[in-house]
Amino acid sequence: MDPSHDVIREGGAPGEPTQGTQGIKGGLGRRFNTSFKTIINHAVKHTGVGIVCAVAYFDPGNWGVDLQAGSEFGYKLLFVVLLSGIFAVFLQILASRLGCVTGLDLASHCRLLLHSRRKHTLIYRWVLLYPLYVLSEAAIIATDLAELLGSAIALCLLFPRLPLWGGVLITASDVLILLALKDPLGGRPVRMFEILIGILVFTVLVCMAVIIAQVGVNWGDAFDGYIPSKTLFQSGGLYTSIGIIGATVMPHSIFLGSALATQDRVSPTPDKLVQTDSTSTVDQSINSSSTSTTSRFGIKKTLISYISDLKERFISIFRVDSLQGKMELRSHAEHENNSYAFVRAHVYHGMIDIAISLLGLAVVINSLILILASAVFHYGAGKDSQGPASLFDAYALLKQIVGQGAATCFALALLASGQSASIVATMAGQTVSEGFLRWRISPIMRRVITRSLGLIPSMVVAIAIGRNGVDALLVASQVALSIVLPFIIFPLLYLTASKEVMTVMKPRIPPSVESDKSQERGDGGDIEIAMETVDFSNHRIVVVIGWLLWLVIVAANVYAIVSLGLGEG
Repeated sequence: MDPSHDVIREGGAPGEPTQGTQGIKGGLGRRFNTSFKTIINHAVKHTGVGIVCAVAYFDPGNWGVDLQAGSEFGYKLLFVVLLSGIFAVFLQILASRLGCVTGLDLASHCRLLLHSRRKHTLIYRWVLLYPLYVLSEAAIIATDLAELLGSAIALCLLFPRLPLWGGVLITASDVLILLALKDPLGGRPVRMFEILIGILVFTVLVCMAVIIAQVGVNWGDAFDGYIPSKTLFQSGGLYTSIGIIGATVMPHSIFLGSALATQDRVSPTPDKLVQTDSTSTVDQSINSSSTSTTSRFGIKKTLISYISDLKERFISIFRVDSLQGKMELRSHAEHENNSYAFVRAHVYHGMIDIAISLLGLAVVINSLILILASAVFHYGAGKDSQGPASLFDAYALLKQIVGQGAATCFALALLASGQSASIVATMAGQTVSEGFLRWRISPIMRRVITRSLGLIPSMVVAIAIGRNGVDALLVASQVALSIVLPFIIFPLLYLTASKEVMTVMKPRIPPSVESDKSQERGDGGDIEIAMETVDFSNHRIVVVIGWLLWLVIVAANVYAIVSLGLGEG
């Protein structure tokens, strides 16, 4: 027997490892390594969409509604915050699955569904498609209005001498941020865009955590707020709850989430290949032009090329390109979904990313805002103040009770949420216009148009009514979003439940071929691979839950409209 090979038998001496023990340890080690690699792979390649979508769920509109809810009802409406977060996870996952499986966003699906029907074509277009587009744009304008007002308020808090209308004008300059970004809606994710949004998100989270740590919170009562109570149905409670739902489940985030889910996050990017191929060319061009660039002719030619490039970029800002063509799809039957391999590589990572981001970031931040308002305005030093708390009230009271540091953190968190949500809303607007109308417009021009529509009412309210009017407009914009929400959810539920829409093709190798070793080695000629369908449509339980959720939101909206009509809102 070779002495270099030790044979360890089962039942050896005490203290010696047995073969079974080594097998168990080796299996556990392999499982740990596999799990660790999966987590790292998810963090590196798939994290990003959830954070971008989460931004919409704690924008300045949420701040206004959460402050009102906490100051009037204490911790009791934390249940609504949690419930809205669960609603958001459910709907956002459906939107992600739709984009991942089909390779099209929700707006493009609505066009395929309603634009070119064989019968009653004009009726489908003008009664369903275009009104749905108008409602989607209205939701984005209402969203941008909230971001605009929130950012303006944050600037006024940081710079007290700045008038409110001045803050409204300054926030319009955030258009310049988009100049430094590539197209985040392209076929591949833009990491710089996702990192920027991630930094702003964690800035909000850290600032809120710092503030909460300095405010006296009864955590027992706070956690009791996640249990349903009769406060929900008290005077004004349901109206505020509808505002929370409208502020949390954002229509534009559903459009954007479905668009970002179409991106390929697994295949290697061709950047390195392009760089490798072009390196020698660049070096040659540098060497060959080293003598000529010093000449006047070379300098003049370079300047002309540079000016021409700037001119083309400037013109492209105002250009509206039509994406309609002769080969445009007219129905879902003409569209081919993504491959089974693509779906398997993305769909479950996307679902996990969205669930963790929304529950771990959006719900937590919204809860912290409401807990802050409850601790300060309902149970603390500000409980004697009349009316619901506003953003200005929260800043002033935090400065008085805790100190300038906490108040500054509050303003910085509000500014970060406003700017991040504003960028995301612009991307969503681009998705909506390209999907519904097949019109492509630059993000900068898109922002200018959307912001101009929100700028006019903001300036009027800021100048004529002042701070109280701005806070009322914030809450009203979130209620408007809640009213638009059912019209956006309906096609999402319909499409994700359709087997025709959510089916992909999967290669199926016959057993006879699998058993043929020579063919596996490639010795037996061409293999004819059959195809089978894999259904990714919603399960019956998911379908029932989705339509029950839709009915709940519709019923709540009817109540909100009636309350507004009676003057009770």
